[in-house]
Amino acid sequence: MPDETSTTLDRLARGRSGVIVRIGGDRALRRRLLDMGLVQGETVTLAAVAPLGDPIELTVKGYHLSLRRSEARLIEVEPINAAS
Repeated sequence: MPDETSTTLDRLARGRSGVIVRIGGDRALRRRLLDMGLVQGETVTLAAVAPLGDPIELTVKGYHLSLRRSEARLIEVEPINAAS
């Protein structure tokens, strides 16, 4: 469960970034997310949201990645302040 300073990736506002703190889910899903570059300490940016809200598009390690909201909900991030 996220603490006061962290949230889940699906709750980031469009254009905002966060640093991955933890990845939940079952072992197979965690492995797939790690293979896509979603690793602890990596910065991700919510680039776009589909018209109906699912999937969401992320930018990570210089490339674009689409995830279902249900998958993004399992990734805990610490938001980066806009002023930083």
